[in-house]
Amino acid sequence: MSAGPAAIRFPRPLKRGDVVAVVAPSSGVRDPMHGRLDRSLGMLRERGFVVREGRSLRQQIKGASASGRERAAELMAVLLDPEVAAVMPPWGGELAIEVLEFLDFEHLAASAPKWFSGFSDLSTVQVPLLIQAGWASLHGPNLMQLWDPALDAVSARIFDLWTGAGDLRQPAAPSTVARRLEGGDLPTVIEGRLIGGCLDALSRLAGTPFGDMAVFRGRLAGERPIVFFEIAELPPFEVARALRGLRLAGWFEEVAGVVFGRSAVAPEIASGGDFTELDAIQRALGDLPCPVLLDLDIGHVAPQWSIVQGARSRLDVREGQVALIQQLE
Repeated sequence: MSAGPAAIRFPRPLKRGDVVAVVAPSSGVRDPMHGRLDRSLGMLRERGFVVREGRSLRQQIKGASASGRERAAELMAVLLDPEVAAVMPPWGGELAIEVLEFLDFEHLAASAPKWFSGFSDLSTVQVPLLIQAGWASLHGPNLMQLWDPALDAVSARIFDLWTGAGDLRQPAAPSTVARRLEGGDLPTVIEGRLIGGCLDALSRLAGTPFGDMAVFRGRLAGERPIVFFEIAELPPFEVARALRGLRLAGWFEEVAGVVFGRSAVAPEIASGGDFTELDAIQRALGDLPCPVLLDLDIGHVAPQWSIVQGARSRLDVREGQVALIQQLE
């Protein structure tokens, strides 16, 4: 009988002098945005990191920085390079899914993990890294957001997560008021291991090895997942189909809870007609035996928590306010 999947492994904290590779496994950065990119790279250097740019970082060809095979080769090279401590794409995009078939997850599973940081389409890579290689990664603000001096305090906690500074308790923004899909009182505590990201992208992994939740549960030694999502562009019927597809693929079996960030979809789309985004979530998940929470600090609408994929976590809910506590073990 073969052994089950190994436990989740966490990267070491970053320190001054570490090499950070900035590559583009999804979208690259076109010329008009190079100034913003330079400011973002400058922010990393000011924090003491050594920046290494990827070959395809400053280009965009038909929806991505390069072909899927080229992007995968560049990503594998930096993920395996012992001199690189972290990999930070500039932002997400649309076509990260094209790299998955070219990544060697067995090789990654046998290698030391390092921080892979970002959100949106980058969760297309983060979740397979967790499921197939046991690597924890960081779902949080993208690099191109972080140079801004007006970055809000919740989103700025990403710097603490990178370096292991301070505790790992993140209160929600004062303006954030969580609610429960089913209505009624909120749960006091939800505990489990976090996995998730952008629903638009992750729903495409349903039924594939890259989104196999049975493998993830096999890493948990009896703990339960907390599944988190944020919605970038999906209209309500697509939300319903995406969640139902994930449900058919076993994503919501034995989960401690499901949590959603505030939707980035325009109100006239999310609330158009007589079938709204809320209706879609209710239709797909309303009968789950676990709490389903809405409007948390996750995803495309700032402020954003920094969420470690695979972390042992507790959502502490008091009078509608939520704090996220994570343990990197």
